[in-house]
Amino acid sequence: MLLLTHLGNREHQKEMVDFALEVAAKAHQGQLRKGTDIPYITHPVAVAMILLRTGCPDEMVVAGLLHDTTEDAHISLDYIRDHFGERVAFIVEGCSEPDKSLSWEERKQHTIEYLRTAPKEVRLVACADKLHNIRAIASDYERLGDELWMRFKRGREGQEWYYRGVVESLSSGIGPEEQPVIFKELQEEVKRFFG
Repeated sequence: MLLLTHLGNREHQKEMVDFALEVAAKAHQGQLRKGTDIPYITHPVAVAMILLRTGCPDEMVVAGLLHDTTEDAHISLDYIRDHFGERVAFIVEGCSEPDKSLSWEERKQHTIEYLRTAPKEVRLVACADKLHNIRAIASDYERLGDELWMRFKRGREGQEWYYRGVVESLSSGIGPEEQPVIFKELQEEVKRFFG
């Protein structure tokens, strides 16, 4: 487990978003985006920027910055709860896969099913995450072509199944006129990329 130094009153002296950025940067230090030499921290920062642009409150932006820390950097939910509050921890937990020992298909199917009924704030953060990911995949595909799919164990078919499933789940139970703009953006990006 990654241990972060307790910063005493520092979290009270800094803005919550600034502190979350610091925690995320330390947690993801040395990690790279899959198949690239791009520092991983660029992903949670991009997710947070999407949420900011959408007008989400600070707690959701913080959850966007921290959304991969429990899954990929071994920050505990207790740490997040203690330093950022119950709501942020709840959103981060909702955006994390609960059992990494399951197969890829089982984990992704769980995500698709969970997002059908997840609270709106979890859906928004998950959508921002997937929106940045599909944009990165599309950008890399322009450069690499079909070679890109070698990064993914399940290839193009698996990724298409997953992203189409997420799009459908996010919109479940929400009328077209009530859907947040980023849901529509994700839907358009997935449609544009996969056809």
